[in-house]
Amino acid sequence: MRIGIPRESISGEKRVASTPEVVKKFVAKGFEVVVAPGAGTAAGYTDQAYQDAGASLAGDAFDADIVVKVRKPSLDEVASLRSGAVYIGLIETCETDAVLEALFEKQVRAIAMERIPRISRAQSMDVLSSQSNIAGYRAVIEAAAHYGHFFPMMMTAAGSSKPARVVVLGAGVAGLQAIATARRLGADVYAYDVRPETREQIESLGAKAIELDLGESGAGEGGYAKELSDEAKAKQQALLADELAKAHVIITTALIPCRPAPELIPETVVQRMRQGAVIVDLAAANGGNCPLSEPDQVVEKHGVTLVGHTNYPAMMAGDASAFFARNVANLLDIMVEKTDDGLVLKDLEADEITQAALLRPES
Repeated sequence: MRIGIPRESISGEKRVASTPEVVKKFVAKGFEVVVAPGAGTAAGYTDQAYQDAGASLAGDAFDADIVVKVRKPSLDEVASLRSGAVYIGLIETCETDAVLEALFEKQVRAIAMERIPRISRAQSMDVLSSQSNIAGYRAVIEAAAHYGHFFPMMMTAAGSSKPARVVVLGAGVAGLQAIATARRLGADVYAYDVRPETREQIESLGAKAIELDLGESGAGEGGYAKELSDEAKAKQQALLADELAKAHVIITTALIPCRPAPELIPETVVQRMRQGAVIVDLAAANGGNCPLSEPDQVVEKHGVTLVGHTNYPAMMAGDASAFFARNVANLLDIMVEKTDDGLVLKDLEADEITQAALLRPES
């Protein structure tokens, strides 16, 4: 059974779907592994390292029984897939589009890693969590780089400076990592989430929870937030405004699956913020938690720097690739079994994890 690891084709994507460490494990289990030349270079993994792990650099990485890729395939890449192959990666779509139609037409079984259910058995396969951890960490590093002052309190012979006041909006995986990182850097951290159950998590990391009475809960299914009513959204903005206006740094991570990002920082709040303040908007690709954010741009408006990067994991491609590769390897452990006749793909409908992640024409 052959596994193919192609190069990523989306501009700026430096991650690779598997690493030499994981490839070595695949080979030990009896897989034949084909890696596209240069696939791991941007993430710091050389072709020689893959060859030393037992992979082949010859041939087409899309011509495999199982193709593993980080990002969604292009139509040309789908055309290169074998009919009946298994494709594993982030499919990044909420509805059927031309790429999905092409996959279905070619009878490719597509496993969307973002649809791995958040259950105990699947924690080691949860790509969204592993990559969001990296995004939350890197967002704070970006904020510190763009903020023209210290994050911690500094005392020197020349005087002292107060710690930066950092507000994190959204206490999911990315938000909690942002809180932890900002605290490690010595900032005074406040955090808000529409889900009331996150208060304990926020406070356990040394931050202060911002509590607002919206008249309804934002807790949704599977640990995600749900969309608030228009009345609750308006109340949320009004109550948050004063907290946000006092911040030196705001990191927003509020996302609702398959919905536009909720607007949490209107322009009127940005106008009230301190000169030199920084907003890092992790939701910039989905419309932004701040309407002034621009995807993949760093801009200054009303004296505030808005950071709109949309692929933080690619900024830490080595570790992000290692996490992604291990997630995939753990998934393949439940998808493939070893028999007397060799490796055999299990029924993808028989396990709740692969059943949830498998895309179907009606999905």
